[in-house]
Amino acid sequence: MNSVPDHPPPAPATRAWSWRSRSFRGLVWQALTISLLLGLAWFLIHNLLENMRVRGIQSGFGFFSQPTGFAIGESLIAFDSQDPLSRAFLVGFLNTLRVALLGILFTTVVGVTVGIGRLSRNFLLRTLCTGYVELFRNVPVLLQILIWYFVITDWFPEVSDAIQPVHGVFLTKSGMSFPVPVFHATHAWIAAGFAVGLALAFLWRAVARRAFERTGLRPPVFWPMTALITLVPLACAAFGTPIELDFPERLDAAIAGGGTVTPEFLAVTIGLSIYTAAFVAEVVRSGIQSVPWGQTEAAHSLGLARGLTLRLVLLPQAVRVIIPPLTNQYLNLTKNSSLAVAIGYPDLISISNTTLNQTGRAVECIAVAMAIYLALSLATAALMNWYNARAAIRER
Repeated sequence: MNSVPDHPPPAPATRAWSWRSRSFRGLVWQALTISLLLGLAWFLIHNLLENMRVRGIQSGFGFFSQPTGFAIGESLIAFDSQDPLSRAFLVGFLNTLRVALLGILFTTVVGVTVGIGRLSRNFLLRTLCTGYVELFRNVPVLLQILIWYFVITDWFPEVSDAIQPVHGVFLTKSGMSFPVPVFHATHAWIAAGFAVGLALAFLWRAVARRAFERTGLRPPVFWPMTALITLVPLACAAFGTPIELDFPERLDAAIAGGGTVTPEFLAVTIGLSIYTAAFVAEVVRSGIQSVPWGQTEAAHSLGLARGLTLRLVLLPQAVRVIIPPLTNQYLNLTKNSSLAVAIGYPDLISISNTTLNQTGRAVECIAVAMAIYLALSLATAALMNWYNARAAIRER
């Protein structure tokens, strides 16, 4: 009598290239989707180029080597109207980058301060911070930029009656003048020493510390700082440390010397910073409140004051919740800097529009501006994602 097996024989495996394979069907549908998208993109580009050819519109990026033909009122690098258009776009990019970096810095400081103030026990401070958030986040950012621009250009005095809040700083209708350091060749050697020391410190952290950790020994931590601290004084001792500031001076019709920022730059930076800080404040407040209340009670039971509890217990845990939405606000600030064109600040969009009107290369100018903003946004997101990964909880 034949015995019946306890378990049925396994079903024959489905071949990988069979339509009954789920993974194979997924690959087929993905390939079809990509093919359709590529075909659609080819059709749109071909149709655009054909229409431009029929209408006699030139295409290509060769116009970037042509002379600019217009002046730029504010630039971080030397620029002349006879320089090529590629340099004009570089000026616009640097102006946009300056607004974005300073705006992110001011936004972070103001937003974190206001967000913490919203949780204060002081009724007046808590009310003022709440009023700040409700006011500035509900007024359109373009309107705020225009308001700050009109405040600076209408309410600030002429050069003869310039406001001097601190020594060497003047506020007028022409903007803000301030002292700037005078560059010497020695400063390059000092910066080189700092860069070498910083590189050695990172190299130690990446290589040497791992070797010590494999041996189970605790690596010394003073070597990277020794390299960093030693090389800079050595450069100073070898080449000197000239420290000189160029202070602005008030003349009869203008302020000479020092550094100057225009009313347009001040208006767009202040407007974007204050507007975005209102959203950052809510991100910080919600992040702190997301930490379980038991953490606060445990800190108080150990005798920590409210300030120490916030700095040592709540903020380190809340930062993991704060970083992702904070990244979105940084990206919004960077993209909203394009609104500076409304007040005449020579950012990337302003220079793109002027170039477009002069050359007629609308597609190329818009494509370059889009690519630059995309690169800025991706770089900001990558940096914040890196910091988010470092702040994440690691299970051992």
